[in-house]
Amino acid sequence: MERAETARPGGRMPQRLIPPFGKAGGAIRRRIGRLSFRQRLILLSTVAVAIAVVMASGIMFVVVRNELRGQVDDDLRDLVGSIVLPAQTPGGTSVVLPADPLGRRTGYAQLVQPNGSVLRPPGQTVNLPVSSRTIQAASGQSGAFFEDKSLGGVHVRILTTPLPGGGGPTAGAVQAVKPLEDVDRSLRNLAFALIAVSLGGIALAVSLGRVVARTALTPVVQLTNTAEWVARTRDLSRRMDSSGSDELSRLGASFNTMLEALDDSQKAQRQLVADASHELRTPLTSLRTNIEVLENVDLLSVEDRSRLLHDIVAQLEELTVLVSDLVDLARGVQPDFDTEEVRLDALASEAVERARRHANDRHFALDVEPSLVRGVPARIDRAISNLLDNAAKWSPPGGTIEVTVRDGEVAVRDHGPGIEQSDLPLIFERFYRASSARGLPGSGLGLAIVRQVAESHGGGGSGGAPRGGGALLRRSLPA
Repeated sequence: MERAETARPGGRMPQRLIPPFGKAGGAIRRRIGRLSFRQRLILLSTVAVAIAVVMASGIMFVVVRNELRGQVDDDLRDLVGSIVLPAQTPGGTSVVLPADPLGRRTGYAQLVQPNGSVLRPPGQTVNLPVSSRTIQAASGQSGAFFEDKSLGGVHVRILTTPLPGGGGPTAGAVQAVKPLEDVDRSLRNLAFALIAVSLGGIALAVSLGRVVARTALTPVVQLTNTAEWVARTRDLSRRMDSSGSDELSRLGASFNTMLEALDDSQKAQRQLVADASHELRTPLTSLRTNIEVLENVDLLSVEDRSRLLHDIVAQLEELTVLVSDLVDLARGVQPDFDTEEVRLDALASEAVERARRHANDRHFALDVEPSLVRGVPARIDRAISNLLDNAAKWSPPGGTIEVTVRDGEVAVRDHGPGIEQSDLPLIFERFYRASSARGLPGSGLGLAIVRQVAESHGGGGSGGAPRGGGALLRRSLPA
């Protein structure tokens, strides 16, 4: 059983909440939502064109109808104006009415007197309807008016007007009538023509909408196909045609740029994994060999065991540094969000003090000016330390390392053998080691981390061979 609704106090029943557009509107929205984007575009363009065509046809029909009926009204006024009033007689007004029958194009007229009697043209028996409003017009109590009637199945237009030039308030009124069959026939023909034109316009709109949708959505289809291809095959080498200058072409160009960035990132990751595997293999192999030797510890002398344990500790430290460098490189050049204002000169001073303790046989000359940058202190400190470690590695014992900080830039110069011109473009690449450095400790990641830190903070840098020998490396951050 259905639950009866309880009336509220005052006798009013609670109102039901009806969703906008009702159930039919929701069904229409769901049906449209299941259409493809191309089908929705065709549907919307067709609906828009259909509304425009129907409105234009309706306006045209109303304008033509008013024009044709206006001509009939003008003819009726002319007909009333042609009525002749030759004389005023003691018995009333002598009126000469047109003698044309009702069906003629010139029209038909009759006189209605204030007492309701009707004077028709000679030989005519057509009875025009006489209403109370007509009597009022005949008595001079109201003005002229138009009305549509049906006489014997004929659609007519009637103008009732007080008798022009009559002899006072009892002169009567003239009813002039004209058939509307020609007008109705013309309007029917026009309506059929406009319906045909509207249907043809809508059909044409559907066809053109399909063509326009196919043409306009071609870049979107290409973008979809490319995205599906990349998702299915993981192939980032495919590109879209983005030769135009419109919004969709710009979207295609942006998509191509994204694919190129992803492709470069994927290649860099693969190269990093390959290089890291190669670099990790050497210390791991050495560790494994030394550990295998320790299995026969009883056969080793005290000095051999001590030297072997020292080598293992050094290899573990080298492996720890390598893993730490790889973790830093794996961060990429994306900007950090935990940035803060950093005194670059203070960080450089602290890094130089640490370098002096580790390389106490080198002399560090520090020249700093107050310099404020924005970044991540730990990463900036790591970059400065790597620059100092690289300079200490290449400087001879007792050599001087010059450190300069000003305007957001850190410059480190050593007085070692310098950098070959062929090596300058590559010194900041990952795992790159010049031929003269392959006998020295290190993995070739220190300067790569320096470049990555600078780029992730929006900076840059360079390397060169200054006059007087040695190497000069600069890294700058936005001040």
